[in-house]
Amino acid sequence: MLTGSGIVAVILAAMPFFFQHIEKRPGVQLHDFVLSRIPSQDVSVYIFMIIWSMAGLTLFRAIQTPSVYVRYVWLYIVICLTRMLTISLIPLAAPAGLVELVDPLTNVFYGHTVVTKDLFYSGHTASLLTMYFCLPKKSDRMLVLIATTIVGCLLLVQHVHYTVDVLAAPVFVYLLNRTLESTIFANNKLNN
Repeated sequence: MLTGSGIVAVILAAMPFFFQHIEKRPGVQLHDFVLSRIPSQDVSVYIFMIIWSMAGLTLFRAIQTPSVYVRYVWLYIVICLTRMLTISLIPLAAPAGLVELVDPLTNVFYGHTVVTKDLFYSGHTASLLTMYFCLPKKSDRMLVLIATTIVGCLLLVQHVHYTVDVLAAPVFVYLLNRTLESTIFANNKLNN
């Protein structure tokens, strides 16, 4: 728990520098068949109401069962690291029609600037799916899965991500979770 929390603290401290770097580089703007058919709208409030509600549920469950927290932290670490890698390797420009996504809580980690090039793969979708894999109760997992689907759609409505960013997140999170299940979680008996 302590080691994972320390690593998360280091990652969060490094994020503003990373995001400032990627915002300065050129990127390719993709033609997105889905986004080209959806008029962009600001739905930031709904996105963050859902995300923070699910985060509150996960925190509540983690207080009841600390292994939920440990599992979340380690999965979150590998997601952050793989996102930094994929974002570095795949320089994309913001989607056409992007409406800036504003959340006063998470903007602290972005260096108080608007970040538009943290695209492949979607961190919002990945964070919710991380909660899904960490929660032991089936009803909680179904609620988070519904929330993830809604947030994924809302991210597209706001043109914050390309469709491929949102669709890739479940694949990455599933594979990362499976890898951790067969290594760290299996060795520490943290499977729920």
